[in-house]
Amino acid sequence: MTPAPLRVGNASGFYGDRFSAVREMLTGGPLDVLTGDYLAELTMLILGRDRMRDPSRGYAKTFLRQMEENLVLAKEKGVRIVANAGGLNPAGLADALRELAARLGVDVRIAHVEGDDLIARADEFGFGKPLTANAYLGAWGIAECLDAGADVVVTGRVTDASVIVGPAAAHFGWARDDYDALAGAVAAGHVIECGAQATGGNYAFFREQPIGVPGFPIAEIHGDGSSVITKHPGTGGVVNIGTVTAQLLYEITGARYANPDVTARFDTLSLSSDGPDRVRISGVRGEAPPPTLKVCLNRLGGFRNETTFVLTGLDIPQKAALVKEQLEGALASHRPAEVRWTLARTDHADADTEERASALLHVAVKDDDPKVAGRAFSGAAVELALASYPGFHVTAPPSDASPFGVYSAAYVDAVAVPHVAVLPDGSKVDIAPAASTLELSEVDEPALPAPLSAGPVRRVPLGAVAGARSGDKGGNANLGVWVRSEPAWRWLVHRLTVAEFRRLLPETEGLAVTRHLLPKLWAMNFVVEGILGDGVASQARFDPQAKALGEWLRARELDVPEELR
Repeated sequence: MTPAPLRVGNASGFYGDRFSAVREMLTGGPLDVLTGDYLAELTMLILGRDRMRDPSRGYAKTFLRQMEENLVLAKEKGVRIVANAGGLNPAGLADALRELAARLGVDVRIAHVEGDDLIARADEFGFGKPLTANAYLGAWGIAECLDAGADVVVTGRVTDASVIVGPAAAHFGWARDDYDALAGAVAAGHVIECGAQATGGNYAFFREQPIGVPGFPIAEIHGDGSSVITKHPGTGGVVNIGTVTAQLLYEITGARYANPDVTARFDTLSLSSDGPDRVRISGVRGEAPPPTLKVCLNRLGGFRNETTFVLTGLDIPQKAALVKEQLEGALASHRPAEVRWTLARTDHADADTEERASALLHVAVKDDDPKVAGRAFSGAAVELALASYPGFHVTAPPSDASPFGVYSAAYVDAVAVPHVAVLPDGSKVDIAPAASTLELSEVDEPALPAPLSAGPVRRVPLGAVAGARSGDKGGNANLGVWVRSEPAWRWLVHRLTVAEFRRLLPETEGLAVTRHLLPKLWAMNFVVEGILGDGVASQARFDPQAKALGEWLRARELDVPEELR
């Protein structure tokens, strides 16, 4: 008898997501499993600093508070919980949950997954002296814990999709080489892992339907790995082919989306409507995973500080030049290692408000010495208050320097990384690495469709016909673009080349840009290498996670065929 579809809801897309989402998901309708993604590259740095202050911490404290309010409810409803909230200390979180359960008087079986933390082996792997070093584990440790009867499974650094793949693999009894089914679950997991981004949050075409406060997503996963993405009835937002496409494109790099258990071919999947707020994902093909695991490394990079000068009215370039010359001169004897200036021309001529008459000159500094980035810089900036351009003021005075982090990725042989399921009874099970692996490579670029026939055009923003979603992977930006009709795809794939992309986004000039095509989604993904410097924690640019890079692209004007109205 074929098992019923598994209803997996997700209640967290990041550490700091909507606190009430756990209760909303447990009370909003039927679920079998509730998951939560609490970890990101920046989060690992935050947890690393927590662990420096208190070795017993290093996990997402928010999750523990959510469980205090909802653990009894989840048990009553028979909903199992899987979350990567263990961060750098999954064993510590599991112990804290047991203490909580005892205090609440609820009988729940708690398990955890460990082995991802490689900080003690940093020298062995040549990592240097990082603050955190965590390999991305897969789903089979989670599955082992669930098979052993766990009601709650917490993990450290597993891939985001693994908290969804693990429950599906346990529920359907998939084998390690059921690659197509696993790949389908990876696709479903990738869609719902970021919470409300699948239900209308951060959606390019948000004006087309009411969004309100979006509900959180659900994946109804079937035994063959196909799924339906939906949400609880009566909740805000929308689930349609566009919202699912946007999330499928989010930070995937190319057509092969590698996970530790399977490489999912996102160029094989198909989307179809399955009714209101229901989108079916089918046809996903999978391949053996790569032989290496990605490792997230975070290290303290030094100290940073910043301030923003407000330049109002006339002579904006000259005012900017004056204060830059003055501050650079004042810093000459104790110059920070990095000084970065950015002038945002937010001013308007003959403005009707002072704010609209003003531009913003931002200066950010970094140095290994907190005194250089802190007191020396702040003092030099403040001392210009009565000695610089007319109308001198700042949005906020500079303060003490704050530490910043540097992210980098490493890759290690999967067989060198332990993957351990610690079952509810305390026994440990070693999870073997994948028996078969396949080196990751790019797919051959698909044949391009015939270009759209020439005809009349109109000068409009690209966003009049195309959606986009963008984000970060370390120092790189990923920018997915999609359209909603076959004629629009025939136009887009020939028009939005790498050269045109660079022209529309001049910040990418001189950087490596790669375009990946996904014809079944009428979509493409651009990877811009190095635009984010050392990652979000280093605050290398305005919009340090490239979240709005896609919206900038959509705002750029070009000639679009009139037939694509």
